[in-house]
Amino acid sequence: MTGRRWALLLFPVLLGLGVVLFLGLSRNPSEIPSPLVGKPFPKLAGVDLSGEPRQLPTPGKPMLVNVWASWCAACGVEHPVIVAAAKKYSQQVEFIGLNYRDKQPDATRWLSRLGNPYAWSLNDAQGRAGIELGVYGAPETYFVDANGVIQDKKIGPLEATELVNKLHKITGIID
Repeated sequence: MTGRRWALLLFPVLLGLGVVLFLGLSRNPSEIPSPLVGKPFPKLAGVDLSGEPRQLPTPGKPMLVNVWASWCAACGVEHPVIVAAAKKYSQQVEFIGLNYRDKQPDATRWLSRLGNPYAWSLNDAQGRAGIELGVYGAPETYFVDANGVIQDKKIGPLEATELVNKLHKITGIID
């Protein structure tokens, strides 16, 4: 084969790779699609930060399940937003924490210092519940409807407007 033929065969391949690379680099990493969206929230069992046995999902009420840790700097940025939302929406939405790969004393101290927006937090010190959910890291937040179906997932810190919009989506409430 001549050099010209190789070039003609290679050009479409390189062009295709360039398009794939461009599309991949232009995506927002916090919008990684979750295979769990549209599916029931996985059944998780364990103990909360005070040692009480707990199980997810909790049926009958929409849930916000927030994956957080005391060692997570982005969780500290996001936390006041979740505290404010819990004060406003805790009657309509169950705010649940999933304390991810953290030490229980550190997690408890962190919530005492910054405020505790959660009805309870599952203690996931080994990260097993995180594996069931396909957690990439903290923070991540799952928005679950009253039927226990995951409607949305956010990777990274939530902003106030974004959080309110997602809560409205799973509850149907309008301020």
